[in-house]
Amino acid sequence: MLKPPKTWTAQSHVEGGFMENVQSLSHTKWECKYHVVWIPKCRRKVLYGKLRQHLGEVLHDLARQKESRILEGHLQPDHVHMLISIPPKYAVSQLVGYIKGKSAIHMARTYLGKKQNFQGMHFWARGYFVSTVGADEKVIREYIRHQAEEDKRLDQLTLFQDD
Repeated sequence: MLKPPKTWTAQSHVEGGFMENVQSLSHTKWECKYHVVWIPKCRRKVLYGKLRQHLGEVLHDLARQKESRILEGHLQPDHVHMLISIPPKYAVSQLVGYIKGKSAIHMARTYLGKKQNFQGMHFWARGYFVSTVGADEKVIREYIRHQAEEDKRLDQLTLFQDD
């Protein structure tokens, strides 16, 4: 196990192997990763086919506009999972709100032919789930990758349950 240096600095912390995937801003070294999940309005199963492929690109582009990166992501028919790296200068709620809002406007314009996103026209449900990711990043990545298979397995189990 690595021992910390006698005098601690941000640089010695990085060089000592304590943080492998560190990014930096002008005066900050950071590694802030979050597991984020949200659903379409009324949990409609609308994330299929071309919409699904196109939406993935849109989400990545929107994250990049706020200096963030989607490290892992999966679009299920009725929810979105992502592992996202967000600089500390942005609040998670600010970034998730931005991505959900701008992607809803984009979907309305592209797929519904609307020139503007009229009030009351919502694509995503309010709210989201977020959890910080630390040493368990590998577990979270695997969970996101295999979420489709797990959902399919659970759907199969419910077919045989009595109502």
